[in-house]
Amino acid sequence: MKIKELSTELNCKFAGDPETSITSVAPIENAQPGDLTFLSNRKYRRYLATTGASAIILENIEDMPEGKAAIISPAPYLTFAEAMNMLYPALNPERGIHPSAILAPSAEIGEKVSIGPYSVIGDNVTIGDNVSILAHCVIYQDVRIGDGVLIHSHCVIREGCRLGDRVILQNNVVIGSDGFGYAKRTDNSWLKIRQAGMVIIEDDVEIGAGAAIDRATIGSTVISKGTKIDNLVQIGHGSFVGRNTLLCAQVGLAGSTRVGNEVILSGQVGAAGHLEIGDKVIATAQTGIPNSVEAGKVISGYPAIDNRDWLKSSAIFAQLPRLQREIRELKARLTKLEDQQDSQARS
Repeated sequence: MKIKELSTELNCKFAGDPETSITSVAPIENAQPGDLTFLSNRKYRRYLATTGASAIILENIEDMPEGKAAIISPAPYLTFAEAMNMLYPALNPERGIHPSAILAPSAEIGEKVSIGPYSVIGDNVTIGDNVSILAHCVIYQDVRIGDGVLIHSHCVIREGCRLGDRVILQNNVVIGSDGFGYAKRTDNSWLKIRQAGMVIIEDDVEIGAGAAIDRATIGSTVISKGTKIDNLVQIGHGSFVGRNTLLCAQVGLAGSTRVGNEVILSGQVGAAGHLEIGDKVIATAQTGIPNSVEAGKVISGYPAIDNRDWLKSSAIFAQLPRLQREIRELKARLTKLEDQQDSQARS
């Protein structure tokens, strides 16, 4: 694609040779001729003079290196993402039902649906239009799937769960597995509590590989519209996740956790159950959240505290051995001084 055509599709202005050809994308530090790259983080600015890219997405035309073409955007990273979607079209499986797939007679299948080899569709399942279900997926009975959904291989959607429109499930996602619910008997053994609820996944949610979202004991576990969930995330039964929230790799939510809108839980954040995380909270990597968090907070550490306090505290950690030695030395000097004073008083 020519740079002029691409910039038009992106609704951006361009500078340089309009016939510059773009065939691929690459990071700015190792891009080659024919590549499109971008600059959004100023720490990569030093690569502008050496990058081999044919074109760069920039916020300011003044940054354009000599001999390069540029696309000018107020949000270079977002524009780069849009360019990626144009240059690398999404997977589009061939429409139709593979002969090895098994469909219950009561299943309702929409138009232009793709169902891959060895997938199983249960009783009373409803599948919308333009849905792609790849190989070796299992859809239990009474599931409802909206339009434009993409389900990658080896996913399982358990009985009664609901998926909205344009949901994406990466490989090995499990939706609606039993919640971790047991009642202790008098002999200290455990009685399994029937998990009779469901999972509701709203529109435009994407769920990463190996994630597991448990069905509620009663009621619903809900993932709200536009939320993105990374690989290996565990969401406990009866939890609620708000709109446009990001749950990064290996986040774990215990049962009945309520997460607000536009929250970011970074990698390996863990939340205890029966608490509320307010809107627009940010938890940095490996934060442990034992109590509810007010909206708008940035938190770190375990137990979670304000990020600024955590940064100050973590700066002190490395000094603790030295501070301990100094305290011991001061105590020894103080003890010696007190002994001298006692001796003088007795004399």
